[in-house]
Formats: sequence, C-alpha cells, structure tokens
Amino acid sequence: MAAGTRKAKGTGQVLQVKKSRFAGAKEVVAELKKAYWPTKQEALRLSVLVLVICVIIGVILGLFDWGFSELITNVFLGVGN
Repeated sequence: MAAGTRKAKGTGQVLQVKKSRFAGAKEVVAELKKAYWPTKQEALRLSVLVLVICVIIGVILGLFDWGFSELITNVFLGVGN
C-alpha cells in the first residue's frame, strides 16, 4: 500500500491520510541519513577521476571532429592541399 494511505475498517476501501506539510522533509532527512557518504579523500579521488575521463573523452571527440572536418574539406569539397 502506498505511503499516506490506509484501509478503512471492514470496507476494504483505501483512504487518503492527510500528512503534515513537513512530513516529506522528514522523510528526505531520514533517507539522507541512510545514504553512504564518501570521505573527503574518496570524493577528491573520484572528482579527479571524472575530470581526467572528461579530458580524455574531449580529446577523442576533438580528434574525431578535426578528422571529419578535414575529410569533408579535402575529399568531398575538393578544397585544400
């Protein structure tokens, strides 16, 4: 049964239970307390790893872009050397 609902006695009907305005915020805080939080060292290591991978992917995409532009310019358009 979904959160915020309950069954009426004997009828089998599902009733909507009114929650306080801050019930959602309490649930968020409870879930955040359950979450695994990395240490500063882990966060730094993973951030550097992400930056390195981004640079590598950027270089690869840049080389592909340069190669295709050279191919189009020299082969298909006949402009160039």
